[in-house]
Amino acid sequence: MIPDPLRVLCLDIEGGYGGSSRSLFYLLRHVDSTHNRVEVWCRRQGPIVEKYREIGVTVRVVPDLPKVSALPRPSRSAWAHLRFALDFVRARRLRRALVEEINRRFDVVHFNHEALYLLASWLRRRTRAAFVMHNRTQLWDTGFARMQARRLVADNDLNVFITEREKENICRLARWSGGRIIHNVVEIPAAEPAPHAAVPMDSTFRVACLSNFSWGRGIDRIVDVAVALKAIGRADIRFVVAGDMRLSGSLPGRLGDIAASGGSLADYAVDCGVGNMFVFLGHVDVPESVLSACHALIKPSREDNPWGRDILEAMSFGLPVLACGSYEKFVQPGVSGYLHPHDDRFDPGRVAADIDALASDDDLRQRMSAAARNKVMVECNGPGRAADLADAWRAAYSLRAPVSAG
Repeated sequence: MIPDPLRVLCLDIEGGYGGSSRSLFYLLRHVDSTHNRVEVWCRRQGPIVEKYREIGVTVRVVPDLPKVSALPRPSRSAWAHLRFALDFVRARRLRRALVEEINRRFDVVHFNHEALYLLASWLRRRTRAAFVMHNRTQLWDTGFARMQARRLVADNDLNVFITEREKENICRLARWSGGRIIHNVVEIPAAEPAPHAAVPMDSTFRVACLSNFSWGRGIDRIVDVAVALKAIGRADIRFVVAGDMRLSGSLPGRLGDIAASGGSLADYAVDCGVGNMFVFLGHVDVPESVLSACHALIKPSREDNPWGRDILEAMSFGLPVLACGSYEKFVQPGVSGYLHPHDDRFDPGRVAADIDALASDDDLRQRMSAAARNKVMVECNGPGRAADLADAWRAAYSLRAPVSAG
């Protein structure tokens, strides 16, 4: 028999600073508290902690929570797993507490990111609770990734995925079939927050970007799009960029030169002659304030993933989205935004032309705005997805209960 209420521990590797943390919060906000008693342990102190307390969810900050995930290059994966081993040893007190608390107080453990896969593997042999793993990214096809995928399947009673693409990824790497899809929750704001104070609310057409810099995220491509816009006489477009824009890693060409001298993407924009087309905000605690200040969102990723939390939240604000990739469930080309190739076929000039069209045609933008809101209202509504999650917890418990009894 399934306990009522079901006691669930959610382990969160962030603290409200990333999409996975925010997505978990919006799910839990709609979970039926009569039949589910949920507690959250966060790896980082952050804005989400107070939000949980406001809705009556017990929350604890556990900085030693060890995490690791396979990276695109095997050498980087090896280094990351070595660091994990050191973190794992340092977390011995937390690990002991987890085993004791899970066995004493919880029926289900919800791991909110696949980076907790080795911790789940260790806990599996020491606890009786059901395990649910929330898979939120796609892994590159490497030996480390295949190992991680096999452990995700073997050590968890149920795997859930934010889209079909993550599910297909793990099924392929692990040579497995199974799992459930639960789209991230976003909410249509009843009242939009005040625009971010640092964003000039003038006559420019403003395009938001909500992401820290990385080569994979393709944030440098925005500068190339700005150059293309300037070339067609649209220097009046302004990009509002929220996130850490420090350049890191081995980067090509002039971008690499600026990175080597300690520069940022802002320096690169100035070097390309389009610095006045950007507002760099740094980290923003309330990204909704950026969305309410803008007319569209851009996510020029070098990976095929046009469905992140930034995209869904922008759509909930009625912002058309310019993204990269081939998945059309959310960003529907010509309906709720535009999709462009994520690989070497990416053409800044074509992206510039789409931004020019949005900036020049109010009717087009309004049609796309309505379509974007309607899409997330259907696919990402809180009560529906929270019910899906609660059902996944019960399914996992039902699968684990016979094992525990045996």
